[in-house]
Amino acid sequence: MDFQKLTDSFSSMACVVSVEKKSGGEYGDIRIITGNKLFIDMAEHPAYITNPDAPPRKFVPNSLYDVYLPKAPDFESMCYRSAVLKKTVHTYIHPNMTNLWFVLYTIPLDYAEGDISYCIYSTEQCSINDIELAPSGSQGIANDVLKTCIRLRGASDFRKAMNEVIDDIRNICDASVCTLMLMNLDQGSCSILASSRKKNSGVRTISDYDNIYDIAVSWIDTISEGDCVIISNDKDMEYLRNANYMWYKALVELGVSSIVLFPLRHNKELLGYIWASNFDTKNSRRIKDTLELTTFFLSSEIASYNMMQQLEHISFTDILTGINNRNAMNNRVDKILSGKNIIDKPYGVVFSDLNGLKTVNDKGGHTAGDLLIKKAALLLQEIFIGDEIYRAGGDEFMVIVSSCSEEEFSRKVLMLRQRASDPDKVCFSVGCFYNDLKSSITDAMRIADEAMYKDKERYYAEHPERRNIR
Repeated sequence: MDFQKLTDSFSSMACVVSVEKKSGGEYGDIRIITGNKLFIDMAEHPAYITNPDAPPRKFVPNSLYDVYLPKAPDFESMCYRSAVLKKTVHTYIHPNMTNLWFVLYTIPLDYAEGDISYCIYSTEQCSINDIELAPSGSQGIANDVLKTCIRLRGASDFRKAMNEVIDDIRNICDASVCTLMLMNLDQGSCSILASSRKKNSGVRTISDYDNIYDIAVSWIDTISEGDCVIISNDKDMEYLRNANYMWYKALVELGVSSIVLFPLRHNKELLGYIWASNFDTKNSRRIKDTLELTTFFLSSEIASYNMMQQLEHISFTDILTGINNRNAMNNRVDKILSGKNIIDKPYGVVFSDLNGLKTVNDKGGHTAGDLLIKKAALLLQEIFIGDEIYRAGGDEFMVIVSSCSEEEFSRKVLMLRQRASDPDKVCFSVGCFYNDLKSSITDAMRIADEAMYKDKERYYAEHPERRNIR
């Protein structure tokens, strides 16, 4: 067969790929036999150059495919299915951190030489408007994904709705585990937003690992120029062992034998990852299509969710001290009263008011006054670790200590009184109320506030010279 004439007949970039067929559904070497001018130009002048000092490379026919294309189990699977199983495969890729889309085809050739089978690989850039929702021919996948993801719109509890979506996606994939992880590379952090595990599944989740962030960062290089990672057989696992041993070791220890992992991106920003593991590997292509479609819907929803979280953080955070501000306090109280938030009883409320702030401002200026307020906030954070701390006004703070014993609450209040009693340093007037009955949050706040003003009168009685000084 004249392979060169065949590839030259393609107007898009194309090459002939050979696949070495082995027993048991395995395959050996995958090679690029020849290509048309577009392919050879790409091979000799790649878009991504890892070593700019390397000499120009020339295309050599019959070379291993990963000399010119990124090594990827998904590409190998496409070529095997097409060359050996004689199936036409059609999909799209969205290369890592770009706005480009490419349509990919592998077309079987009715030709073989012993154990060597052949197919045509062709690709070209396409517009997002040209993308069909279900490139592998399963419109049902698109309908199922759309049906489950649409519940995120207008959801009052985003995390709850996301967990329901991930549970649905796991069922669609018929996987043992499906997980969605958020990442923040600037902060060096990651967190599991939602996860679903099949009942009686022996698979552990990656959240059991202490170095989960390091593993997640390693996925960036593993995906490289591609759009996902598919591990569906021993050969893929061996590839992963060589490419990313840390992740390979984790998967083995977790009991994962197959996985499809996609990055979630919005405007080139990496938001996180979604993956499904331990599924019927005969349906690898269907699982890929399902997760690929899911990323379209979830990325924009997560980006909107992150933006709302950032806006909420800004509007509910005191700029000077970094603790919750009065807006956050009022919002919390309103939600408790309306039943949207629950406060675990018994709980205690503390009001504290700085003594002597005006003197500090008069002597040292507002910079000195701001420093005193910061010190006061830090003291509260040291004593009320993990509790809700609010700056209710200029020099007034409120603390909610939920689900605590009266003894524990009293111990914290006593510590505050002891550490904030020096008139020449951080000095608080303190009022508190322990609510172990049926008092409302507003009653608890009122009683604690009244007690604080009584304590301030006591302070003035002990320091009459400061009565007109706040």
